[in-house]
Amino acid sequence: MKVLEAIKSGSKFLKEKNIPTYILDSELLLSKSLNKSREEILINLEQKISKRALIDFNKYLIRRSKKEPIAYLLEEKEFWSKKFFVNKDTLIPRPETELLVEKLVSIFKKKRIIILDIGTGTGCIIVSLLSELKNSTAIAVDISTKAILVAKKNACKFKLSNKIKFLNKSFEDFYGKKFDLIVSNPPYIKRMEIKNLSDDIKNFEPRMALDGGNDGLDLIKKIIYKSRKILKINGTLALEIGNEQINKVSKILIDNKFRIKCVIKDCRNNVKYVFAEQR
Repeated sequence: MKVLEAIKSGSKFLKEKNIPTYILDSELLLSKSLNKSREEILINLEQKISKRALIDFNKYLIRRSKKEPIAYLLEEKEFWSKKFFVNKDTLIPRPETELLVEKLVSIFKKKRIIILDIGTGTGCIIVSLLSELKNSTAIAVDISTKAILVAKKNACKFKLSNKIKFLNKSFEDFYGKKFDLIVSNPPYIKRMEIKNLSDDIKNFEPRMALDGGNDGLDLIKKIIYKSRKILKINGTLALEIGNEQINKVSKILIDNKFRIKCVIKDCRNNVKYVFAEQR
């Protein structure tokens, strides 16, 4: 079978399984099977495919047909113009989280700061930040041992291992150290609403990284409480939050002696990020 035939048959199969991006996914999965870039296979449509590559391709197609995210199949996701290694042990980086990184880079670009990244996952936030904030260092924590391994791999890939200390522990176990910036994309989905998420999220991404408790605010509250003790005076807390959570989160922040510095909305006009500093 040739490349063009494989792409067409793969696309047809995925279309029948109601995968909306069936052509793109077929191309990407074939490129993965051939260990070549998508661009490379698209300019060699007449190239013959080995039996081994075809077997791999069909395995990937079957997994994708069951709604397994393409990022897990490819084991990578682009974020901040970098290709991060990802697997089922971490959330898949979302493009909108780049808004958080962009704002923090603009605030701290010329400064030397110490950062705490809570729930680091793939490490995409802290790695992206430190690729821009050349004079800064960080501690990144996650309660998932497997997530820490993924984050370490990404820090090594982008040559930032010497600037980030990764710890497999809860942020609640931090004592005696103060930070200029605490950043987190915590679980913020209400437990009862997880069943309403799309199949690719609820069936494949780690539930621990999605479940924010009954009101979606369990971890957010804990992070705010803990930040009072481990942020430096005038230090910044930057949180990613869920849709329609801004009023409740603002009240928790103000009740805990934080001042809201700014918020950022996503492309659907939902407040997704809140920045606060200790009063």
